[in-house]
Amino acid sequence: MTTTAPSICRSCHAGCPVTVEMDGASPVKISGNRNSPTFYNFCCRRGQVMTDHINHPDRLLHSMKRQSDGSYAPIPVEQAMDEIAERLKKILDENSPRSVATYIGTYSAPYLLSGQMAGVFTAALGSPMIFASATIDQPGKDIAAAMLGHWQAGPQPFAGADTWLMVGGNPIVTMAGGIPSQNPARRLTDEIKAGMKLIVIDPRRTETAKRAHIHLQAKPGEDAAILAAMIHTIISEDLYDSEFVDENVQGLAELKKATQAFTPAYAAQRADVPAEQIAEAARVFARAKRGCAAGATGANMSGHSSLVEYLLQCLNTLCGRFLREGESVANPGVFLPRAKPVAQAANPTPYKDVGEKLRVRGLAQSACGMPTAALADEILMDGEGQVKALFTCGGNPAAAWPDQKKAAEALKKLELLVHIDIKMSATARLADYVIAPKVSFEVPSISLTAERLESFSYHWGFTEPFGMYAPALTDVPEGSDLIEEWELYYGLAQRLGIGLFTVPIASTTAPLREPQDFLMIDMENKPTTEELFALYTSNARISLEEVKKHPDGALFPEDIPAAPKNPETAGRLDIGNSDMMSELEEVFEEVHEHEGYPFRLICRRMKNAYNSSLRDIPSLSKGAPPYNPAFLHPDDIAQLGLTEGDRIVLESPHGKVSGIVASDPSLRDGLVSMAHAYGGLPDEDSDIAAIGSSTSLLVSTEDSYDRYSGIPRMSCVPVKVSAA
Repeated sequence: MTTTAPSICRSCHAGCPVTVEMDGASPVKISGNRNSPTFYNFCCRRGQVMTDHINHPDRLLHSMKRQSDGSYAPIPVEQAMDEIAERLKKILDENSPRSVATYIGTYSAPYLLSGQMAGVFTAALGSPMIFASATIDQPGKDIAAAMLGHWQAGPQPFAGADTWLMVGGNPIVTMAGGIPSQNPARRLTDEIKAGMKLIVIDPRRTETAKRAHIHLQAKPGEDAAILAAMIHTIISEDLYDSEFVDENVQGLAELKKATQAFTPAYAAQRADVPAEQIAEAARVFARAKRGCAAGATGANMSGHSSLVEYLLQCLNTLCGRFLREGESVANPGVFLPRAKPVAQAANPTPYKDVGEKLRVRGLAQSACGMPTAALADEILMDGEGQVKALFTCGGNPAAAWPDQKKAAEALKKLELLVHIDIKMSATARLADYVIAPKVSFEVPSISLTAERLESFSYHWGFTEPFGMYAPALTDVPEGSDLIEEWELYYGLAQRLGIGLFTVPIASTTAPLREPQDFLMIDMENKPTTEELFALYTSNARISLEEVKKHPDGALFPEDIPAAPKNPETAGRLDIGNSDMMSELEEVFEEVHEHEGYPFRLICRRMKNAYNSSLRDIPSLSKGAPPYNPAFLHPDDIAQLGLTEGDRIVLESPHGKVSGIVASDPSLRDGLVSMAHAYGGLPDEDSDIAAIGSSTSLLVSTEDSYDRYSGIPRMSCVPVKVSAA
C-alpha cells in the first residue's frame, strides 16, 4: 500500500520539510511538503534522492575492521566498540588525553546528536583536540565576531532588506551563505521583486550573481581590497550612520586611517573591475536603511579569511545594520531558548590563543576552534602531545583536508583511526574500524539542527520561528547491524566509565537568549534518541511535545522586541582592531603574481554534491558527471588548444593534479574553477572520470595561512594548465 508521511530532509544542514511517499515500509519518492510553512514546497535535487542514500549500491550494512593484510572484514558493532575501547584505553594509559582527537565534518549537520556527542566524548576524555570542518571552510566568521563584539539584539534580518551584499557565496546552490536556508532562491526572488538591491562580489557569474543589481566580477583574492575601498568611500563621503557609530562604536579613526589608501581606483586596478562600480556598490549599500553584508566559502578560502569577515562586520557596523530598541526579532526561538534581545553592544572577546596551543606554526585554539589545517602535523610530529587516535564523523578528511599527501600520510600513521561512514570512502580505506550508521529516514530528526546554525552565522539559521519533529519512517535493511552515530560515543563512554553531557551553545551574532545549563546524560540506562532530543530541548521556548502536535511543522510566533540599552552598560563594537589594521597594511603591500603560474584555481559548489557526500549517488549524477570538472572560460580553452572533455594537468607551486576540461562562460578568463573534496587517495592510480580530482594536492598548509585559524589559501591558488 502506498502512503505518504511528512519528514525532514537529511541531505544538508537546511533541514527542509519534505513529503515521503512510502511503499509499505520503504520510502520511494521525496518531494517538498506543501503543508509546511516557510519553505514554499521546496526540496532540492539532493533531497529528492534521499531514497538512494538509503539504498546506496556501496552502502555498508555492517561495521568493518581492518585486517593484518590491509583488507577489511565485517565485525559486529558491539564487538567493534569493545575493541576500540580497549585500544583507546591503552593509548590513554601511555599518553596524555591530548593524544586523542576528533574531527567533525560537514555531513554531521543533518544529524543533531552526531557532532554534539563526538565533541563531548572527546572533552570528557580530557582532550581539547576537537576539530571541525568549519576551520577549513569559513573560520573567519567566529574570529571576526569576537574582534567586533556582540550587538545583543542581533543584526537586521534578510526579510524586508533594501540591500544585501554577498561575497564569495552562491546560496541558490549551497542552501546557505548569508541568505536564510529556507528556499533561498524563492526568498531572494521575493525580496528583489520588493525592491531589494543585491550586490555580489564573485569572480564567476553564479546563479546568485545573475540576479544582482551590481555584480563585481573581480579577480579572486581581492575581496579585502574591494571591501576596504567600499569602507573608504562610505567614510570619506559621510555615508555611515554617525549617530549609531558615535553612541555604540569605537575604532572609527583607526579604520579611516587604515583604509585611506584603498581608494576605489586603487582597488579597481587590483581587482580589474571599474572603480565607479566599487564606489556605486558602497553608496547603494550605505544609503539603504536595511540589509547586511555577508561572506561565504569563496571569500574565506581565498586568503585573509579573518580580515575579509572583519571588514564585512565593519560595513554592517558603520551602517548600523542591527535591530534597535522596539524592533522585534525574526526568530524568538522554537527549540532554541526564548530570545532576550537588548539593543546594546557588548565589548569584543578574546579571538586568539584562547585555549590549547598547538606544536606547529604558532597556532592555537582561537574563537573559531582548533585549526584543522594543523591536525595532520599534530599526528605526524613525534614527541609529547602527539595525536595517536582519531575519531571522525560526518567528514572525509583524506579528501577534504588541505595538502592531501600530508593528510593521507598522517591518517596512515595513527595508532587508531575510527571512522563513521556509509561506504568505504577514501578515509574509510585508511581506518582501523569503519562504523556503519543508520541514515536519513531510519532515524528521527528535529529542526533544532538548522535553528542552531545561528551560532555559526545568524543568517544561516532559521530566521522565522519554524519548528518540526520527524519520526523514523523505515527500519534498517534486514540482516544489517547499524547504529546511530551518537551511539558509538555513548557506547565507548560506557565502556570507559566516563560521563557525557549536553553543551549549551550561545551565538555571538544572534540575539541574546535565555541561558542554558550543562545537563548530564544518563550513563546507566541508555536513553533513546527521543529522550536525548527532549534533553537537548529542555530549555526550548516551545516544548518538544508541543511541536510534535504539528506533523508538517509549524510557525510558533511571539513578538519579542529589543529592550532598551542599560544606561550602566559601557560596551562598544570595535571597528579598529589593531591586528586587522596591521593586516590591511600587509594587503596593500602584497603581490599576487606568481611567475610561471598564469591561472588561478578557485573553489566551486556542485548541485549534485554536498562537499564529499552524495556525489556518487547514481540518480543524482544524471545530467552531471560523477567527477569535478575543471571549468575554464571558452576563450581560455581555445587559447590552450583544448576542447571540452580533454584531460589536463594542473600544477601549483606545491603539487600536481589531473582534471577534465569543461566550458563555463560565466567565469572570468584566467581562472580554473573546481569543486573541493573529490578524488581518491594520492597514491592510487584512480580514474578521475569516475571519482574526480583532489584539489587539495595543490594546496600547502604552510604557505599563506591565516594566523588565527590556520586556514591556508585553498582558493585563488596559482596554477599552470597543460594538456595531459
